[in-house]
Amino acid sequence: MTTISYPHLTLHADGSLHIGQSRYKVKHLAAEHYAYGWSAEELLRQHPDLRPEEVYACLTYFYDHFDQMVEEIKSDDQIAEQHRSRQKLSREELLKRKA
Repeated sequence: MTTISYPHLTLHADGSLHIGQSRYKVKHLAAEHYAYGWSAEELLRQHPDLRPEEVYACLTYFYDHFDQMVEEIKSDDQIAEQHRSRQKLSREELLKRKA
C-alpha cells in the first residue's frame, strides 16, 4: 500500500486540515476554487500570504479527495443556509439599528 503525503498541509488535533501552519483550512480554499471557479493564480491573488506550492498542494488534495470534499462543501452550504433562514432580522434592519 502506498501512503501519499502532502508536505505543505498540516492535520490539526481537531481533524481539520490546514495549509502549513496558517489559519487557512484546505476546505475553505477548495470551496473558493469549486464555487467561484478560481484558479490557483486567482487563489494566490486573493490570499497573497500563501505560496504557490501551498495552493497547489491544497488543490492536489482537493482533487485527490474530490467526492468527499464536494460533499463537505455542500453540507457546509446547507448548514449556513439553515442559519440564514432562521435569521428574523434583515440586513437593512440590522444596519438601521446600528445607526
